Amino acid sequence: MLTRNAAPRVAAEPAGAPRDQAFDAALDVLRERRDEFNAQHYVPADFVHLLKKAGMYRAATPTEFGGEPMAPSTFMNLVERISAVDPATGWVSSFGSSLVYLAALPVESQRDIYADGPDLAFSAGLFPLQEAERVPGGYLCTGVWQFASGCRGADLIGIGLTGGPETGGKPLTALVSPSDLEIVENWDVAGMRATGSHALRVENLFVPEEMTFIRGGAPTVDEPLTRYPSLPYAAQVLAVVTLGAARGALDYCLEVGAAHTSITGGNAKGSRPVFKAGLGKAEAELRSARAFFYESTDEVWAKAVDGTTITAQDRALLRLGATHAAHVGRRVVLEAFDLAGTGAIYENHPLQRYLRDALVPAQHAMLQTNTYEGAGAVMLGLDAGMPSFP
Repeated sequence: MLTRNAAPRVAAEPAGAPRDQAFDAALDVLRERRDEFNAQHYVPADFVHLLKKAGMYRAATPTEFGGEPMAPSTFMNLVERISAVDPATGWVSSFGSSLVYLAALPVESQRDIYADGPDLAFSAGLFPLQEAERVPGGYLCTGVWQFASGCRGADLIGIGLTGGPETGGKPLTALVSPSDLEIVENWDVAGMRATGSHALRVENLFVPEEMTFIRGGAPTVDEPLTRYPSLPYAAQVLAVVTLGAARGALDYCLEVGAAHTSITGGNAKGSRPVFKAGLGKAEAELRSARAFFYESTDEVWAKAVDGTTITAQDRALLRLGATHAAHVGRRVVLEAFDLAGTGAIYENHPLQRYLRDALVPAQHAMLQTNTYEGAGAVMLGLDAGMPSFP
């Protein structure tokens, strides 16, 4: 079993006003420290603790283990609000949803993981998948894994292993304590700097079989959130970050447009026809993509709550809505950048934060342009022609 943390696990504030206040307080701190997070290339553990107090890291813990699972729309709305302040921190907070994967573990393993409390920050570096040596009782793991977003603030970390006959060829995730691996600081990027998506390295690390699970495998806990499709949800929580970034960028344009004069002393930007038309078009695009995104989410969530069969078509619409949100959100941020004019090219300009970060989600394998094709294929009753879709 995993080594217990000697320090008490930070717990969420009571639901209701105290938790809402904790969330608002975390946003206030984020406004003050987002430049710090960007400069150091990671969101630190002390801020993750603030998000825990706001309930973000018990939002996918099963009720059976003390969690308070949120409906996907409720959780993603919070991620969107964080992302409107700082998209990279929103990206890190989105992994509060990733505990749905752990529902595929044996029940006793889950009970052990949550023994110190339901507020668990989970990070994972899953690729490239590594071949582990099968040994009595588990796996002996060696390798390097990339893109472990939020690993510096994590209580638990997953690494990706190739599966075998016992998994039907599907990949495994092995769970390890942060103290049992090395974080390789290689996150040198232009966008999403603060996600701290460094690489992970282990050598000859034994992981018990009961601490491994098939990613996206059948859950051993039956609750509405464990019935909601986990792979589409993984795409959605990343896409919603772009919606938040677009909201933050447009809010900045609204503030600038309301100014009395421009930097040159001319009329306010908001009085110019091209600015007004561009702002209106961007607002309509963002709200339209957002409406489709949340509409499809709520329709499938209703099925999860009722225990109704969730079809491949349902999953495809979730994936389509996520891809569309990521691409439209990125376009809206570019439109805001265009409206802002020359001043936006400076590195310390407020829009640079949204511009750099909003370009990234649509580059993710789960949100790239080819997923439009995959969704269309499933809608036609055809094979998507790509792995893990829908």
